[in-house]
Amino acid sequence: MAAASRVPVLNMQCEVYHPFQALADLMTIMEKFGRDLRNKTINVSYAYASSYQKPLSVPQSLILLMTRFGMNVRLTHPEEFSLMPDIVQQAQDNAKQSKGSFEILHDFDAGFKGADVLYPKSWGCWMTTEDKNESSLIGKKYTNWITDERRMALANDDAIYMHCLPADRNIEVTDSVIDGPQSVVYDEAENRLHVQKAAMLLTMR
Repeated sequence: MAAASRVPVLNMQCEVYHPFQALADLMTIMEKFGRDLRNKTINVSYAYASSYQKPLSVPQSLILLMTRFGMNVRLTHPEEFSLMPDIVQQAQDNAKQSKGSFEILHDFDAGFKGADVLYPKSWGCWMTTEDKNESSLIGKKYTNWITDERRMALANDDAIYMHCLPADRNIEVTDSVIDGPQSVVYDEAENRLHVQKAAMLLTMR
């Protein structure tokens, strides 16, 4: 589309990237913690969802962007739910350059411990299988990967809960968390408007 178009084409989401969501997420984190995010820890985690096998675009964009700002980035997922290897390698390279860190965990609770930003959401196990039914069956092994108050208590006291929405309520996350005082999901949704307007402005100069 971009090659054939006479005007800029802005990616609102594809199977690999979700750039505006990641920018809105970055804006939200900076609103809560300031512009210097070095030494802040974000846990980008898989969460179970029953609705459908979702793309890899949000977690991949998150690990690519947050590693550029010196954050300590955790990618937490079951073994079957890995991301695209080249994206993971780029995140590792970004972390080295920004003097942050990047680690991969496979224990849901461990990802929460001492974190400042919690971002658990569902994605499909596309690196394991492209069969949607098989992916769904694999996912059912991890129905306990749900964010609740006990898990939030493992994080830092001022930690925030994020989700790109829509969330599968009481499957991905309990009502008490997504509607609770640590949730910033509506600020995050609002910031999609602001970052997209900014990007559009940059294409008009």
